[in-house]
Amino acid sequence: MANQTMTRHPAAALLTLLVAWALMAGTATAQDGLPDFTGLVENNSPAVVNISTTQEMQPRQGGMPNVPGMPGMPDMDDLPEGHPFRDFMDRFMDEDGERRRQFDTRSLGSGFIISEDGYILTNNHVVENADEIVVRLNDRRQMNAELVGADERTDLALLKVDGEGLPTVETGSSSDLQVGEWVLAIGSPFGFEYSVTAGIISAKGRSLPTENYVPFLQTDVAINPGNSGGPLFNLDGEVIGVNSHIYSRSGGFQGISFAIPIELAVEVADQLRDGGTVSRAWLGVVIQDVTRELAESFGMDRPEGALVAQVMPESPGAKAGFESGDVIVEFNGEDVPNSGSLPPMVGRTEVGSTVPVVVVRDGERQTIDVTLEQLPEGNERPGQSGGGAEPGEFENLGMSVEPLNDERRDALGLSADAVGLVVTGVAGGPAAEAGLRPGDVITRVNREPISDAGELRERLSGVPSGRTVPLLVMREGSQRFLALRMP
Repeated sequence: MANQTMTRHPAAALLTLLVAWALMAGTATAQDGLPDFTGLVENNSPAVVNISTTQEMQPRQGGMPNVPGMPGMPDMDDLPEGHPFRDFMDRFMDEDGERRRQFDTRSLGSGFIISEDGYILTNNHVVENADEIVVRLNDRRQMNAELVGADERTDLALLKVDGEGLPTVETGSSSDLQVGEWVLAIGSPFGFEYSVTAGIISAKGRSLPTENYVPFLQTDVAINPGNSGGPLFNLDGEVIGVNSHIYSRSGGFQGISFAIPIELAVEVADQLRDGGTVSRAWLGVVIQDVTRELAESFGMDRPEGALVAQVMPESPGAKAGFESGDVIVEFNGEDVPNSGSLPPMVGRTEVGSTVPVVVVRDGERQTIDVTLEQLPEGNERPGQSGGGAEPGEFENLGMSVEPLNDERRDALGLSADAVGLVVTGVAGGPAAEAGLRPGDVITRVNREPISDAGELRERLSGVPSGRTVPLLVMREGSQRFLALRMP
């Protein structure tokens, strides 16, 4: 018995050693597969800067009344020296009771040096309305910065400090990134200078409502107030984005952040350095997404592209022959997957260039050559058109329409020659499901203009049950397509 026990122990020991070796090997492999950011941080931190700004707040008009002269308040002459109220008035108010001092507000953000002679890239919202901009380097040097120029549409700003041989970052390419790649941010969240956070690219080409001209990089890198304007690096130590926004319901990081692609940032910086402003191309169309129902109504196999809801008069699009109802699926050789992807494509195209645009019109693809122009300041939307009609009830659709008389045109801010039908009531059914609202003006049905309720009834009568028909609707000064499914 003893001999049997003795012979099992070496085997058990050997098995234990093998298992332990396998576990250690697996652990080592997992550790070896994780990125090491230490060299990247050491090499690039000197070029990342902390930015603080000061803005003078002007005193309110009229200031503060002379409180001591108010009923029930003591007179200043009756107050002894050293009285707290007298000290307050001496410090902050003049003899007439007006506010004496101006108060400063301070903001904090990040940036990074892109040239040895002191050009710094950051976000516009970090330095907007600043009276003084102070830049702090990694080695504790502090410099006053000059605002060279800013671009509100991309939320970018270019600063300049006096210096030579300053540390700089190396820029890379965001177009080469793949979803899932590791990225790293360096910045000053909540004022903690040179904080480092890491994560991955979680999406590309994101469109945000406030910045139509930026195809954002989406990451899960922890970005918080103070990180704005700081660099986003790839594992090669190249800047591939400018950290700009977070998506949050609490004001803090919740797992989604957005960065401006570095190619766009460099283009904007170059224009700001050369002229102080940014020139941006303009197509002159109002667009919307193509839903599954709208794609079906336009005879498309699947929803894609940017649907033209409105063509602005005298715009490049109008001159080229674009029409409401065209679906832009390619721009200058690039696919247009959705409406949000089109503005950045147009914006980065050279002003004055002529580019091919592929549209789907009446179910067929055709190419339109358009010469792009400079985006006008304000980019105002022009008035629309609509018309006169007969009153009409469409019980099967759950809506009622009435003619556009002069009173309704005035109430809706329409021109005297506006044509179409105003929706006076929506009672559920297909009209409500399509998104129609009282006050909407239906100007086209299936791309054809309508002038009275009889025309609307005639156009809809030929649409089979279960099929969708596109309605061009004017709402609050802009036009959009809605897909109406026939009952």
